[in-house]
Amino acid sequence: MVAERAGYTVTMFLVDISPTMGKTRTVQLPDGPGGEPRSTEMTNLEWALQFIFNGRKTDQCGVIVFGSEDTDNVINEKNGGYEHVSEYIPIGQPNANTLAQLSALEPSEITGDPIDALIVGVETQHRYLSSKKTWTRKMILVTDGENPIEIEDWEAIVKKMNAFDVRLTIIGVDFDDEELPFHEEDKSQIKHANETFFHTFTSSLTTGLVGNCALALIETTRPDIKTTKSALMGTTLRMGDPETRDEEAVVICVKASKATAMARPKGWKRFALRSRVNEEGEGDRMDVDEEEGGGEKKEVFAQLKMRTEYVIDTHEAEDDEGASDDKVKVEDPDEEDDSQEEKKRAEHLEKVEKEQLQRGFKYGQTYVLCPDGFERLRTRKGIDICGFFLAKNFRRELPMSEVSYIWADPSSPSEQVALSSIVQAMYEKGVMAIARWVSRDGMDPKMGVLHPVVFDKVDCLLWVQMPFADDIRKYSFASLDNLINKNGEPITKHPYIPTEEQQEAMDNFVDAMDLMYAGEKDEEGNRGPWFDPRLSYNPAIHRTKQALFHSAVVSDLTTNPLPPPHPELLKYFEPPKKVVKRARGAVEECKTLFKVKEVPKRVIRPRKDGHVRARDEDEDMLLLDNMPRTTPSPQKNQPLASTSSQQLTPSKKKPVVQDSDTETEDEDESNLLLDKKGPPRTRTRPDFLPTPAPDSPSSSSQQLQRLSISDRGRAPGRIVGTTYPLEDFRQNIKEGDLVTKAVEDLGFVIGEIVMKPFTERRTGELLDCLKEMRDVSLKEDEIDAWNDFLQELKDNCLSDPGNPDFWNEVTKLGRSISLISKPEAAKHGGKSSISENLATKFIES
Repeated sequence: MVAERAGYTVTMFLVDISPTMGKTRTVQLPDGPGGEPRSTEMTNLEWALQFIFNGRKTDQCGVIVFGSEDTDNVINEKNGGYEHVSEYIPIGQPNANTLAQLSALEPSEITGDPIDALIVGVETQHRYLSSKKTWTRKMILVTDGENPIEIEDWEAIVKKMNAFDVRLTIIGVDFDDEELPFHEEDKSQIKHANETFFHTFTSSLTTGLVGNCALALIETTRPDIKTTKSALMGTTLRMGDPETRDEEAVVICVKASKATAMARPKGWKRFALRSRVNEEGEGDRMDVDEEEGGGEKKEVFAQLKMRTEYVIDTHEAEDDEGASDDKVKVEDPDEEDDSQEEKKRAEHLEKVEKEQLQRGFKYGQTYVLCPDGFERLRTRKGIDICGFFLAKNFRRELPMSEVSYIWADPSSPSEQVALSSIVQAMYEKGVMAIARWVSRDGMDPKMGVLHPVVFDKVDCLLWVQMPFADDIRKYSFASLDNLINKNGEPITKHPYIPTEEQQEAMDNFVDAMDLMYAGEKDEEGNRGPWFDPRLSYNPAIHRTKQALFHSAVVSDLTTNPLPPPHPELLKYFEPPKKVVKRARGAVEECKTLFKVKEVPKRVIRPRKDGHVRARDEDEDMLLLDNMPRTTPSPQKNQPLASTSSQQLTPSKKKPVVQDSDTETEDEDESNLLLDKKGPPRTRTRPDFLPTPAPDSPSSSSQQLQRLSISDRGRAPGRIVGTTYPLEDFRQNIKEGDLVTKAVEDLGFVIGEIVMKPFTERRTGELLDCLKEMRDVSLKEDEIDAWNDFLQELKDNCLSDPGNPDFWNEVTKLGRSISLISKPEAAKHGGKSSISENLATKFIES
């Protein structure tokens, strides 16, 4: 297909408004919300007009109607004739008014001749484009073919249209079409003869086509890519410094055009009911407007225009002034929702005129005033080659713009030879050029690369913009498969290093998802690739275009809703079913080997006035870090311990304490850090806090119980979390009716923590959990649960990869931590299938 110049096309629409176009037809609509079938009644003219406005926004168009009661065309004005043909919309850029005029078309009572309209359209278009020889000319005739036509001297019309290179498309209402397929029954002799003539007429043209209107409407929703020609923009290619060393520099006049262009969805404009000012000067919303003479009321909408206002937040300014106060601000637990906060904040916004502002630029944490801005670089238009580098060193991830062609000036053979020599030299040496492009004098420069391209009959360069060196961020990451411990020794077995079995399973999964042979079969029976980039389209662009077009030609979206998207848009939304079925076994194998589990949704706590540091997954949490603080703030230089006797009250949201200027508070909080250099031990209450009574409401177990699930590391459905497993376990045992669930969840948590890397610091805590769990299992008749858990724990620790160091710590506890044997269980009224000899060997082997 020959490429068209974008924006250089004039399309003439020839619309039949004869009485036969007023026949009604039933049009099927998309199914309703409940799946019920829906349809509507409309005339053939209304149905056919849906095809009229469907082109590029930059294309110009004109509308000529035939069958009108009056006559208004360029030929009739001078020579007469060509009755009942009127130029309804002059050639111009289509806009909202164009759609409104098309919607107002109605069938008349006069019969029109499509040949007369065709001659008028060709002449009107030719006069408009008399000085624009390179523009594309299109003609679209919409008719039902039910009326007689005059076909005398039609060969002369064909000859003239071919001379002007006019492309004709005839859209027929209920015309026969084998591609649809459709064949109208009980067709009149006139319509049958007209269809035959139209096929003969278009076949004689250089570019002509006859189509069915139903098929044409389907094709309007089909996504398509129009190949267009980019306009050539003149510039200069320079090598060297032509100002100081003219004899060593090279200056070539070149032309730049786009090789690729980014397409975006069309924008939406906002409209609202128009407002007016009444006689008293007060604003009054005008919901209706009476038409002159008719008395009919209708809503009047106007397009909203954007405006900019400058405001400052006086509330924040007051907070900044009071930030030096020594008082500690405590948030109210029963704070209002965000919407109310936004309303309150709007009350503190003070409008500022633009003349009162000064331009400033952020530098670090401060702003530097620069009222006049920075002085722009004194640049000159052109492309300067700064150097060359090997093409194999080009980083494909750095290009950041559209690609452009750099051609030599078509009208200068010497410039073509000069550019071709540079392109050939770069091509033979395998190098690319670093270039600096300035689009106009004084504009900011762009850095990019030039790549040589050697076509059959012409040589050129490809330009693409690259980032500046300061814009590139280099991040280094540790190796994923080359781990080294603290002693500098390489680690070959680790949960982060995949085993050969896991690698093989992943290879099988990747192979099972191969789409290269999942497409349709060709003529020889061989399957091709499932995804074809040439047939893939951006759904946002084409669906938006369909919605805009439909809402423009349909007056009531309730009775005539937006039809579903074209199947071509949904073609690659879902993977092929046979590939999904083929990969199902590989997916399950990967889930088993990698122990894939659903990640619970993390509850993000909002941060208001303070900063909360992100906690590591296995980090020991401090008791006071998770307690809501509602105590009065200590006075300056007063020890923190003096305020700890106040009762802590629960809160749904964790209040944030702002930093104060007291040094005592920082010193006291630093004493809360656990001694990680010493031997592993369980968490203990800080010494400076008074020990609460066992049954007091301020005991640590009840305080911890008030913490949220996300704070305690509980997985969904678990009553024991990874943050405080022992405290959670004791609290649930204390309630009495959750013993079995508590034992099960504590065993799950211990096994999960043990198998994670870098958990040596929690060894003492986990050993205490094992002791407590064994003691409760023995007394509460959960003996089988303990024996099964301990056997599984040993297998996991001694597996590859595992945690043999932790199991060595377990064995140091001796027989007291081993399996529960028959004699031991009998003393507490329980039963066990483990002998005493087996229990002893289990912990010693």
